[in-house]
Amino acid sequence: MSIRDPFKLQLVRWHRLEKLVCRRCGATNPPKATKCRKCRSKNLRPKRIRSRR
Repeated sequence: MSIRDPFKLQLVRWHRLEKLVCRRCGATNPPKATKCRKCRSKNLRPKRIRSRR
């Protein structure tokens, strides 16, 4: 199932892929977070995006 509409594609990317993941506990956080919402660690990384081949 592919998404052709650019607006819908941007919306899906924002809600599903634009996240930060805590390296300590693995919790997902909003993209503007500075600390983890669960363990309060500052060690965050962007969510990995797998390429579809």
